[in-house]
Amino acid sequence: MNDKFISLISGVIFGIGLVISGMTNPEKVIGFLSITHNWDASLIFVMGGGVLTAGPFFFLLKNKETSALGNQIDLPKKQKLDSKIVIGASLFGVGWGLVGLCPGPAIAALATLDPIAFVFLISMAAGVIAKKNIVK
Repeated sequence: MNDKFISLISGVIFGIGLVISGMTNPEKVIGFLSITHNWDASLIFVMGGGVLTAGPFFFLLKNKETSALGNQIDLPKKQKLDSKIVIGASLFGVGWGLVGLCPGPAIAALATLDPIAFVFLISMAAGVIAKKNIVK
């Protein structure tokens, strides 16, 4: 139960950070991704803050096998790129660039009742179900 509560608190803090930073605003994200037209560079500070905060922990804890709560840490063993990763990452990037949302900010944007977030999440869920049922 303790790990579920900590996960919930971590998720809420992450969601609040996404809202405060503007990552739940598709116009702001598209403004950041559009470097040729009215570029909004403010999200560089969000990215930099994330890297500066998490980077040292990834370095210091890279050989750790259990979390602070005692749970097993299972990192992917596969390190080579294949076509599935390249295609998936490309689709993710194109979708993010077209809509201005990715899964985390879209879920946080539900709190603002933004219709785009609902459409995005329904479309994403349809894609996940289609992938599960069609692509084996």
